[in-house]
Amino acid sequence: MTLAEMDRNPVEEVKLFVNGEMDKKVPQQSQSTPSEQSYAKSMLPIACYCSASILMTITNKYVLSGYDFNMNFLLLTVQAVVCVVFLKLFKTFKLITYRNIDYDIARKWITVVLLLISMIYSATKSLQFLSIPVYTIFKNLTIILIAYGELLWCGGSVTRLMLVSFVLMVLSSIIAAWPDIGNLMGNVELSVDDIGYGWMLFNCLCSAAFVLTMRKRITVTKFRDFDTVYYNNLLSVPLLIMMSWIVEDWSVENLRKTFPEEVRATIISAIVFSGMSAFAISFTTAWCLRTTSSTTYSMVGALNKLPIAASGMIFFGDKVTFANASAILVGFTAGIIYSYAKAQQQAIASKTTSYIPLSTKQESQNGINNK
Repeated sequence: MTLAEMDRNPVEEVKLFVNGEMDKKVPQQSQSTPSEQSYAKSMLPIACYCSASILMTITNKYVLSGYDFNMNFLLLTVQAVVCVVFLKLFKTFKLITYRNIDYDIARKWITVVLLLISMIYSATKSLQFLSIPVYTIFKNLTIILIAYGELLWCGGSVTRLMLVSFVLMVLSSIIAAWPDIGNLMGNVELSVDDIGYGWMLFNCLCSAAFVLTMRKRITVTKFRDFDTVYYNNLLSVPLLIMMSWIVEDWSVENLRKTFPEEVRATIISAIVFSGMSAFAISFTTAWCLRTTSSTTYSMVGALNKLPIAASGMIFFGDKVTFANASAILVGFTAGIIYSYAKAQQQAIASKTTSYIPLSTKQESQNGINNK
């Protein structure tokens, strides 16, 4: 990295990233190789993305299962409001850009928002009942659903290496749930973990439906990253408020139970912080995709599952057993294999489309011109 690049403050760096000017040359004071510059430029967004996703998971787990918190829709409302506030703030300082609300597009986007609410609500319920390692392992199953959804509706394809990763993902989930499967066989009554697995299955289905539907809508609306984030959060706020008011208990007694006086400030701070983390994930995702490749980003996402799973064992005292340690390792390996398989698929696709043969008429015309 050159001295002139080191002199840029973080705000200038972010502005350059957003405006697509990160690669503009500056007067060089010292020599460094292009690979060193690329490595240094990509490390900060990758580190920020990993930190944001870990903090988001830990904070949500702390709020949802640390106390008798039972107002999940309220939690999601606060997170969405905080995201919208930060989007407005960053746009004011010209750090990001996004489209203003268009009511015709908003009406078409409402299906995506409903799926988003179903996805994030079921995620909070899953995290409330399951440990972070088990939750992280089962999230891998969403990849399988999305891959086959693309195969059916978007003309995608599944390679043999992807199939290997899918088998490992299913295997890791079975290993993680095996103790509970054994308990379920000998017990008719549902346990807390069984309820969590039900929410996790629903979350995987909602997540796949959300991703596939949003991809279709993005091709129609030509949305960019922060357009999507803005519409998703802004449109979800009134729906989340309505669901919280209808479904959740707003009595004084329940509010005192949900927000105990001795830890009230801590819980409220954690909820607001989780909203900031949600925005940070959206921002750093766009940053990673701008400064690295999509392959690198997907690989980072796969590698990041390991520290997220480990965070549950470190911060919440989740038991370290042979079963969950093996499941994490198998799931981690599956994520790496899938990322590699996806990278290979994209490389082959780019080579195929890089050469487009001329039509017979064009070739004849070129022949005449060359005579």
